[in-house]
Amino acid sequence: AALCVCDLSPAQCDINCCCDPDCSSVDFSIFSACSVPVVTGDSQFCSQKAVIYSLNFTANPPQRVFKLVDQINPSIFCIHITNYKPALSFINPGVPDENNFDTLMKTSDGFTLNAESDISFTTKLDIPTTAKYEYGVPLQTSDSFLRFPSSLTSSLCTDNNPAAFLVNQAVRCTRKINLEQCEEIEALSMAFYSSPEILRAPDSRTKVPITVQSVIIQSLNKTLTQREDTDVLQPALVNAGHFHLCMNVVLEVKYSLTYTDRGEVTKADLSFLLGTVSSVVVPLQQKFEIYFLQENTKPVPLSGNPGYVVGLPLAAGFQPHKTGALPCQLVAQKVKNLLWGQGFPDYVAPFGNSQAQDVLDWVPIHFITQSFNRKHSVLQDSCQLPGALVIEVKWTKYGSLLNPQAKIVNVTANLISSSFPEANAGNERTILISTAVTFVDVSAPAEAGFRAPPAINARLPFNFFFPFV
Repeated sequence: AALCVCDLSPAQCDINCCCDPDCSSVDFSIFSACSVPVVTGDSQFCSQKAVIYSLNFTANPPQRVFKLVDQINPSIFCIHITNYKPALSFINPGVPDENNFDTLMKTSDGFTLNAESDISFTTKLDIPTTAKYEYGVPLQTSDSFLRFPSSLTSSLCTDNNPAAFLVNQAVRCTRKINLEQCEEIEALSMAFYSSPEILRAPDSRTKVPITVQSVIIQSLNKTLTQREDTDVLQPALVNAGHFHLCMNVVLEVKYSLTYTDRGEVTKADLSFLLGTVSSVVVPLQQKFEIYFLQENTKPVPLSGNPGYVVGLPLAAGFQPHKTGALPCQLVAQKVKNLLWGQGFPDYVAPFGNSQAQDVLDWVPIHFITQSFNRKHSVLQDSCQLPGALVIEVKWTKYGSLLNPQAKIVNVTANLISSSFPEANAGNERTILISTAVTFVDVSAPAEAGFRAPPAINARLPFNFFFPFV
């Protein structure tokens, strides 16, 4: 008998197919078993629905028996959930021929001047609809997504790269252009980057327009001039004697997006650097930047990713304190303010890229106050004046030996005061104050790890070595 292939949907088979709804009990009676006893979904998933078919010949007439069960995939390499079902299989590309060439040209983005094979998104990305943007999710626009040009397999620019939420980027890429066609290349025009409207949230109908904040013009001799207006300029081809020039070409693009703690984009700013390109500088190098700023907060500059980088400032934060001065301590308070500075922090970020909202991960600063009494000043009227602030930062190498990251584990601020005899009214006294910062490496020495040798628990008879022992 021929084999019947069925799936979860009803199949049109007529030879021993238990899942064929057209088969009657009379048809079942001539077979002894189902040719397809189990029908399952995609076997790549960790759990999928399975339909089990069988024939009951004890009944008269024979009956078809089926039940729906959840089948568990025993493989450790399985897919738990997917939001892009076409990714489970390879799509056979359409091979152009004389019959379908015109159809393929209409559905494609056409040809580019790049030597590399660009990835072409002919359809909108299958992004799950949510109430807010999450880290790494492409920023959606009214018709697609916000494009952020970058380089992939080579240094050439790829325009169909989506900008990801909260992912700060700064890239340079090269673009091969035909100078005489510069007016027709979209990637050289301001409108290509300023015209999209970003959706406030993935499922929101509110659109956030991109506002051009500044336009700087760079001449052929590299001098910079900022335009007073921010009108959109188009590339213009100019004939300069024996060679051509293309003016108002986009050289640098910088996005600055403001978002809320609810994962919504509220503002999108854009800055341009335009320049004049001649045949001498073709191919053209462009720079693209995108930064995200949280609303109503001051951004903390990164000092590493994740470990601190030598020479960059320590990221720190503070809580407001209420201070008061006693009548006798006015001078001491002024000296103390000089040593502490404005807004001395209460916490230090353990890594250079620590987020401000992860407060529990930050390292608290331990404050120590020490006082020393000078000789012959104990019995006299004296005043405790701060003389030195000593800060000690303990750090350790974190991670693998191949790429250790600097992590701060402890910070101590020691304010040292000394007793000075009070001066009479009208007298002046000079006091030397000092500050010091020391970094102490508290990394544990790297030790090679070895597995413990196997323990042999052997029990021999008491007379095993008799008569030798």
